[in-house]
Amino acid sequence: MAEGLRERKKRQTRQHISDTATGLFLERGFDAVTIAEIAEAADVSVNTVYNYFPAKEDLFFDRSKGLIDRLSRFVRARAVGESAAAAVLRELREEVESVSPKVGLIEGYERFMKVVHGSAALQARLWHLQRRQYDDLEATLRQETGAADDDPLPGLMAGQMNWVHQSLMTAIAHEMIAGREPEVVSREALVLLDEMADLLSEKVLNYAVRADG
Repeated sequence: MAEGLRERKKRQTRQHISDTATGLFLERGFDAVTIAEIAEAADVSVNTVYNYFPAKEDLFFDRSKGLIDRLSRFVRARAVGESAAAAVLRELREEVESVSPKVGLIEGYERFMKVVHGSAALQARLWHLQRRQYDDLEATLRQETGAADDDPLPGLMAGQMNWVHQSLMTAIAHEMIAGREPEVVSREALVLLDEMADLLSEKVLNYAVRADG
């Protein structure tokens, strides 16, 4: 269905507010910027900002939905004969190899992470998003395997896959903040991914293999 004029205007307004806020956060830090200043810079009312973004943290993590279901999407899209963990490793490896912004391999990512590190509120929100990512993955694994509600395996497996993802993202962020080139960090991250894969047990690597048909 084609996007209507009203929907397009709402999307454009939301993006304009988000872009304006991001510029202010990068320039001055998250805690130093108020919603009123964002509204003034974006030439909208404070109420308009809150209509699109209920909390200031939502302005910074404005694409959080894509983070929350990220690993679940990898698992649901796995090929026949491929396990859940193998799919996560493959998708992450492809993103790292292509020097993708999705894993922070982009010029300017260090500015984004420095803002996060400078704000306790953003660190708390990031932890919350990571927890929701884990919960979402656990639910997906439970659904994909038909596991009972009291079966601990989906949660244990989600923890292992989430560990791989968070360890990778943390390592990349650390190197990007240090001023390293994305292409160089990419090569080192591939080695790290291989090392993490070696640490995963056969039980993890063979969990939730997609059956034919």
